[in-house]
Amino acid sequence: MEMTGAEIFCESLTREGVDTFFGYPGGAVLHIYDEIYKRKMNHVLTRHEQGAVHMADGYARASGKVGVALVTSGPGATNAVTGLATAYMDSIPMVCFTGQVPSTLIGNDAFQEADTLGITRPVTKHNFMVTDVKDLARIIREAFYIASTGRPGPVVVDIPKDITADKCKFHWPESVDIPSYKPTVQGHMKQVKKAMDRLLRAKKPVLYVGGGVILSNGAEELSKFARALNIPVTQTLMGLGCFPMGAPLSLDMLGMHGTYRANMAMSNADVIMAVGVRFDDRVTGKLEKFAVHADFIHVDVDPASISKNVEIQIPIVGDARVVLEQFNEVLPDSKKTEAFHKQIAPWHEQIAKWEATHPLAYTHNETGAIKPQFMIEELQRLTKDRDPIVVADVGQHQMWAAQYFKFQKPRKWLNSGGLGTMGFSLPAAIGAQFACPDDLVLCIAGDGCIQMCIQELIVAAEYKLPIKIFIANNSCLGMVRQWQEFFYEKRYSEVLWQKEPEWVKLAEAFGAIGFDVDKVENFEKVAEEALASPQPAMVNVRVTQDENVYPMVPAGGALDEMLVFEPPA
Repeated sequence: MEMTGAEIFCESLTREGVDTFFGYPGGAVLHIYDEIYKRKMNHVLTRHEQGAVHMADGYARASGKVGVALVTSGPGATNAVTGLATAYMDSIPMVCFTGQVPSTLIGNDAFQEADTLGITRPVTKHNFMVTDVKDLARIIREAFYIASTGRPGPVVVDIPKDITADKCKFHWPESVDIPSYKPTVQGHMKQVKKAMDRLLRAKKPVLYVGGGVILSNGAEELSKFARALNIPVTQTLMGLGCFPMGAPLSLDMLGMHGTYRANMAMSNADVIMAVGVRFDDRVTGKLEKFAVHADFIHVDVDPASISKNVEIQIPIVGDARVVLEQFNEVLPDSKKTEAFHKQIAPWHEQIAKWEATHPLAYTHNETGAIKPQFMIEELQRLTKDRDPIVVADVGQHQMWAAQYFKFQKPRKWLNSGGLGTMGFSLPAAIGAQFACPDDLVLCIAGDGCIQMCIQELIVAAEYKLPIKIFIANNSCLGMVRQWQEFFYEKRYSEVLWQKEPEWVKLAEAFGAIGFDVDKVENFEKVAEEALASPQPAMVNVRVTQDENVYPMVPAGGALDEMLVFEPPA
C-alpha cells in the first residue's frame, strides 16, 4: 500500500508499540502532526522541547520501554539537545524525531534550519537523516533497535519536510540486521569462571553495581548472586534500587556523597567486581589512589567502558543480567560456599565498625525549622505503603534523597546522574506518571531546579496527572553554596536569591494546588493533604539554608579522604 512519509511515520510508531509520545509542533513537522490528528494518536503536547525530551526520558526510565519525542527543525532541535545529552550520559533508550527544512533548502541558511546531525552527534548513540521516503520505515525500525540494545542511548532521526509528503509503498522490516552493529550479550564463559575463581580467593570483596543492572533488568540475578556468596554490595547513584538499600549486605551509595562504609570498603577491598558501571570521577575520586589494593572484574555491555578509567584484570563484555545469570550457574557447592563465608567474615566485621564510626546523621534544628534530610525521611515514611517512584533534580536535595530514601526496587529512583541536568525532575516525573499511571510519583526538587522547567507543570494539570512536587527550598543554590563555604572561604557569589516566586500562587496559576510549610510540627499534616489530593500538588518546604551534604569527598581527593558530619559538642 502506498503511503506518504507522514503516514509511514505514524504507522511505524504504531508497529513499534509506541502508546505515548511527547512533542511540540512546528513548520517542518506539520505533515506529521496532521497525520497524528487524523489517527488520534496519544501525543502529549509539552510547553518546551527540552520538556518533551525529559518526559520521554522519564517515561523510558520508569517503564523500561523506548521513550519517544518529536520536535521541529532549528530551535526545536537545538532546544532538545540538553535532554538528549542527559539521556546519553545515563544510557537511556530514546528515539527523538526532529523536523528538518526541505531537502532542497538544506545548506541554504533557510528559516529554522540547523545542522541537527552535526549538533547532536556528540550527545547521541547514533543519528540518521532520511534522504528518501523509501528508507523511512527501515530507519525508524533501526533507530528503535539501536536505542534499546547493547548500551542503550538516544537516537535522533532527522526528517526533511519534503520526505514527509513524498509517497512510496510501505514496507515494514520484520527484523533488523545491521552488519556493523552486533552488541555482545553473552559473557565469555572462560572469563566468568576465571572471575569466580578470583572472587573465591578474596578476603575483602565488594560488588560495585550501577545503572547497567537496572537497564538490563538484572536486579533479581544480582540479588541471588550477592546473597549466595554473602558479598557486600555498593550502588552508584544511577544504580540505587538494583539491590535493596538498608539490607544487611548493602553498603548503599558510594562516591562523592556515598556512605563512609561504602567508600572505606572500596578503598580497602582486595577484589572489586563491577557490574554495569563506568568508574566515573564522582565514584573514583583521585584515580591514582582509587582502590589501590584491589583486582578488578568488570562486567559491561559496552567494551569501550572497560579499562577506560581504571585498568581491569578480568574484563567480561556482555549484558549485565545475562552475565549475572552465568555467574549464578557456576556458583560453588555448599561446602566451598560455607568456607568462603568464613573467609570473609572478618571483612563484614570491619565494615560494621566503619558504619558504627560514621553513620549517616544530622541534627534537628532547635527552632523547629525543617532539615532537608528530615523532609526526605518523612516522605518515605508517609509513602512506604505506596511504593512511589521518586524523581529528583540535581543538587543537595538529590544527594539527600539518594542517601535517606532507601530504595528497595529498580526503576523507583530517577535522576540525571551523569550530566547533572537542573530542570530534569518535573518533566521526567510527568513522563514517569504517563508510564505508570497507577503509581505515586514524587518529584523532589530544589528551589533553583524547579524554576528551570516550571512551565511543564501545566501539562500535569492539563492531563490530570497527580504528581506530587516537594521543593526543598533553602532560598539559594545549595550545592554551589556548600562548595563556596568549604573551598572559597564562604564567599557566596551569586547563589543567594534576592526574590522568590510566591509558590502557592505559582502552583495555582498552572492549575495545581500549592502548599507552604516551614515547621517540623506541621510537615506531616501538609504532606498528607498534598499526597491525598487527586490533583498535581506542589509543596514549598522551607528548609534550613546552611545544611551541608555529608560525607563529602572533595574534588580531586581520594575516596577515603571524606569530610564527615561532626555533631555539635
